[in-house]
Amino acid sequence: MNYNCPTPLQTISMSELYETVYHPKPPLIDGLLYPGIYLFVGAPKLGKSFFMMQLAYHISTGAPLWEYPVRQGDVLYLALEDDYRRLQDRLYRMFGTDCTEHLHLSVAAMQLGKGLHEQMQDFLNMHPTTTLIIIDTLQKVREACGDCSYGSDYETITSLKRFADAHGICLLLVHHTRKQQSDDKFDMISGTNGLLGAADGAFIMHKEKRTGNAAVLEISGRDQPDQNLHLIRNEDTLQWELDHADVDTHAPKPEPILEAVAKLITPEHPEWCGTATELLELLDTEIPVNAITKQLNVNAGRLLNEYGIHYVYSRTRDSRQIRLTLRP
Repeated sequence: MNYNCPTPLQTISMSELYETVYHPKPPLIDGLLYPGIYLFVGAPKLGKSFFMMQLAYHISTGAPLWEYPVRQGDVLYLALEDDYRRLQDRLYRMFGTDCTEHLHLSVAAMQLGKGLHEQMQDFLNMHPTTTLIIIDTLQKVREACGDCSYGSDYETITSLKRFADAHGICLLLVHHTRKQQSDDKFDMISGTNGLLGAADGAFIMHKEKRTGNAAVLEISGRDQPDQNLHLIRNEDTLQWELDHADVDTHAPKPEPILEAVAKLITPEHPEWCGTATELLELLDTEIPVNAITKQLNVNAGRLLNEYGIHYVYSRTRDSRQIRLTLRP
């Protein structure tokens, strides 16, 4: 029996997949925050908003956050549970009179499905170098439809993720934990598993003592290693300071081709262009010529993020060219 499908599946073969280079978007904070959509979760009055302000300030200025390198970009902070007087006081206590034009704040926004996407789009049109939008809190922009099902939670995050991915930015959603305790802190996210299931990752902040100034920030995501950051809150500046970090030591398998390219592309020789055969001769490796481009295509993201080398593979009617450039 023949069926005429109005929307046939779009597929790609494994060979075509290996011939394609998917360029990664650089992290906002190396090893900590990447483009996509993330939940930032903790109990009420824990210090989440102070951490959000600290994060927003560092990204908007490009100043390193602890030992993590930061890439500067405009930031929109929707502080929907605050007012401007409180924000002014918080910023002054945290950073004094050091100001930046790249941190933008608002205490009111429309809800999802009722104008929020359009407001964010308008802001991005006016500020195209934006890399981060913080929504504090998620509940403030959710439709008051009373539907708390897995499907509703999943669609809420998915709609925001589509927006973040389309613009190559990070959307960070502040949310609360539920009262029930769990050995797995990520099970304490208020709502169904649909929230975390659709997100790229989550940050869970919790304290052992409610009145103490020490907290643990558990981080899990698709693009960064799982880690626990042990933080101490400075009572004078109200900023969170890093005491130490526990990082998942499971690292990706080393790729000899990337090590070889990193020895070729250096500050003294920051650029190279040629064919795969010519590259093989320079690298002095046993990799077959028909495999080198596939390995570099697949590992273009690692080559950029771990070694700072841009990889471009282009095909013309007469030849196939590889271009390697050291990131400034």
